[in-house]
Amino acid sequence: MPFIPLHDKNPRILIARPYVTWGLIALCAAVFIVQISAGDGLIYALGLIPATLMGDAQLSPNLYMVPPAVTLVSYAFLHGGWLHLGGNMLFLWVFGDNIEDAMGHGRFIAFYLVGGVLAGLVQVFVDPMSRVPTVGASGAVAAVLGAYLMLHPRAKVRVLILIFPVYVRAVLLLVFWILFQIYSAFGGGEGGVAWWAHIGGFVAGALLIIPLRHNSLPLFGGDNLPGGITLRRAFRRSADGDSQDRRGPWS
Repeated sequence: MPFIPLHDKNPRILIARPYVTWGLIALCAAVFIVQISAGDGLIYALGLIPATLMGDAQLSPNLYMVPPAVTLVSYAFLHGGWLHLGGNMLFLWVFGDNIEDAMGHGRFIAFYLVGGVLAGLVQVFVDPMSRVPTVGASGAVAAVLGAYLMLHPRAKVRVLILIFPVYVRAVLLLVFWILFQIYSAFGGGEGGVAWWAHIGGFVAGALLIIPLRHNSLPLFGGDNLPGGITLRRAFRRSADGDSQDRRGPWS
């Protein structure tokens, strides 16, 4: 990508710490260390292989570890290299905490896993005969990006473009990101990348955030409530009145 996200100006409202986001990053890093030790066999055993999932191919017995359906989850915790891992985890670090904040820890786990599964299914649908393993958290992270666009399009994100750090509105950044995925999926990008998984995950996240977000959080960056009270101030007043901490209604 021609830009690298660094951080966003978008404080959390309802949770003090994004434990799930941190845990997912740590888990992906730990799995990658195991993956390095185990060798490429683990990519075939736990990666998403469309032809295997569709029943048109079978792994050799020495590579078989889990049923093909399980690889719709396991593939999202494997990566093709340090840069692949680092890029995905950086995007998750910058954007994941606000989505976890919007739905709570438990729902965010479900959202992330379902987003990854749906992203993988889109990739399988587009290329069902492929025997090349798909690995990486990109599809699940794309779901986070789709949800972020739906909730916080006006948030400012600091990105590194070439060598220049600048602030860009999330709507510009994320619309450019998804358009780049679509362009690449139709032949404009390099081969060997699961572009359709990115697209599928992004759309899945944009749709899933609607029912999964806290019902007091508006879509599309609507921050002002009637009477000129900001959304953040309303949450803080409610929390103070009920003697709650910043975790809000979720544990």
